[in-house]
Amino acid sequence: MVDAAKRRLLKKGFYGISVYGVGAIWSNTLLGGCSSEHSRELLAADENGVRLPAGFSSRIVARSSRPVIDGSDFVWHAAPDGGACFSVDGGGWIYVSNSEIRDFGGVSALKFDASGKLVGAYSILEDTSRNCAGGATPWQTWLSCEEVDEGKVWECYPDGSKPAIVRPALGVFNHEAVAVDETNYQLYLTEDKTDGCLYRFTAAQSLADGFPDLSAGKLEVAILSAATADSLDWVELPDPSAASMETRYQVAEAVKFNGGEGIAYFEGRVIFTTKGDNRVWSYEVASQQLSIVYDANDSLTSILTGVDNVTISSSGDIYVAEDGGDLQIVVIGEQGTLYPIVQLEGHDESEITGPAFSPDGKRLYFSSQRGTTGESEDGITYEIMGF
Repeated sequence: MVDAAKRRLLKKGFYGISVYGVGAIWSNTLLGGCSSEHSRELLAADENGVRLPAGFSSRIVARSSRPVIDGSDFVWHAAPDGGACFSVDGGGWIYVSNSEIRDFGGVSALKFDASGKLVGAYSILEDTSRNCAGGATPWQTWLSCEEVDEGKVWECYPDGSKPAIVRPALGVFNHEAVAVDETNYQLYLTEDKTDGCLYRFTAAQSLADGFPDLSAGKLEVAILSAATADSLDWVELPDPSAASMETRYQVAEAVKFNGGEGIAYFEGRVIFTTKGDNRVWSYEVASQQLSIVYDANDSLTSILTGVDNVTISSSGDIYVAEDGGDLQIVVIGEQGTLYPIVQLEGHDESEITGPAFSPDGKRLYFSSQRGTTGESEDGITYEIMGF
């Protein structure tokens, strides 16, 4: 039934999709520089090994195993992965980044002032395991996901004002990423397994500020609807702690997705990727309709492979980072056009991770997880600017 949904979706095309990731808006001003086919062409690699369209520039803001700021003792983490940006008072922002290291992972943060100057770097979570992706919340926290079978979600405070809090109610499984439905305050979570599932969490109660209390609630898994074609229903999991059985096997009817990766929400739609079959999916919350907006096997321009982290612009363009492929961040436009916006050269044993945009939409952050050496200790975190 899922494949039938895929075929119908591909006939419909991309028109009308309008979504973007929480905290990740690429402004129309910046995109204006790439409005024509010619201006989308990537130039030769710059001094940082980054290929960009004309009018864009890169800088390296952090390197694994090295102090971020001269004279500081704080060293940037190995294997940088999922990330997001958060506003701070005074016009600055914070970029948080996961560390996908087994047993010694966590989350670090880079703080920028209103001019874009890097003014601080510090840890907001330590000694967790394989913190892969995650997701930003409307209440300005970062949900960091552990990509191990016993993995949990940790709620982190980007400014470091409070210690991180583990959220076992969000389930114990091989977590990848999470997105928050800003209308219903439900959370959607992906699982990076070849037979992984799509999950939904509903908090049992709200906090005084109206946001959901993540300490308790109902965790559900997606199943195919028996009533409506190409749509999903949700079944509550009997044991989110996975004490009795691995989470993804607790409901026999659960839909299996081949390697769930990045996920984002906006205006009633959940967009997520599955790396095992190189697909980008769309789930419409109100209708519960499931469809596919990109499939490398069926696309006439299948330049996008190794789909991984995802974020989406305010104009409805989907930005997908590659783990493999040509080491690019590829844009899927509303009309179905595909084109790269970033490409790394000389990073053959790495992957692009953590794409996120500054609050004003003028800067894009991402990492090469293993840099040019292919070693986790040599990750590189970049900033891209457009003029």
